[in-house]
Amino acid sequence: MVRTFIAVAALASIAGSVGAQAQDAKAGEEVFKKCRACHQVGPTARNGVGPAQNGVVGRTAGTVAGYNYSPLNKAAGAAGLVWSEENILAYLADPNVFLKKFLTDKGKAAEISGNTKMVFKLPDETERRNVIAYLKTIPGT
Repeated sequence: MVRTFIAVAALASIAGSVGAQAQDAKAGEEVFKKCRACHQVGPTARNGVGPAQNGVVGRTAGTVAGYNYSPLNKAAGAAGLVWSEENILAYLADPNVFLKKFLTDKGKAAEISGNTKMVFKLPDETERRNVIAYLKTIPGT
């Protein structure tokens, strides 16, 4: 009886943690409204205060044509930063901290110059996961 209870409790815990990390693209589209002041997506997306986000998942940082990136972002891209889901998740929590840690971890601390242009932070992990799910639905151009 005790073993059954422990097994059921463990499975419920695992199911709960998986559910908490699920991504919802529809909810992410709503979250992205916070990003629209600087970023565009879709077939007519253009660079603005920030670069267009079409095809961002899987793209090398600092590579959208025609966008003038900060030296910090350019250095991270040159050091191999690719916008995986995990990297976007960490970046959105605190862009400057993420980029500086990335460059330090790559042995490129000497290339840390200034700050990224992105001052917005998205502290809520669920919102970050949902916006990533939404961005995955936007193909590159």
